[in-house]
Amino acid sequence: MSLSENERRIIVNRELEKSERTFEDVVFCAKEGKWEAAANRLYYALFHAMAALLINDGHHVKSHRGILAMFGEHYVRTEIFSKKDGSLLSELVIMRDNADYNCFFEADEEKLTPFIEPARELIEKIRQYITNC
Repeated sequence: MSLSENERRIIVNRELEKSERTFEDVVFCAKEGKWEAAANRLYYALFHAMAALLINDGHHVKSHRGILAMFGEHYVRTEIFSKKDGSLLSELVIMRDNADYNCFFEADEEKLTPFIEPARELIEKIRQYITNC
């Protein structure tokens, strides 16, 4: 299915808004000491920003793993975004998977806090990239 430019813009904006609201959830969960929930929300805040990026540039998003692969292929490999940005996404995928599905993993402030600001910065870089296209 092909999107009109107007439809694409609406979806991109909705994804960016969802990213922003989800990042607010991260801050709330962290303040409440709900670290597993914060890990989940942090991944999804970045996921929605990545979806906006890919949709903005006309890429078809099919899965969570697909977003990871497409970000690497279209943005990291071409040096639009850094390898560090790609690594952050990969680490958050693992963190979210562990927090959601591994009963032996316990997310905590020490594990999660180092990812919050870099994720916020990457979301902002994505927003700026989209704005400047």
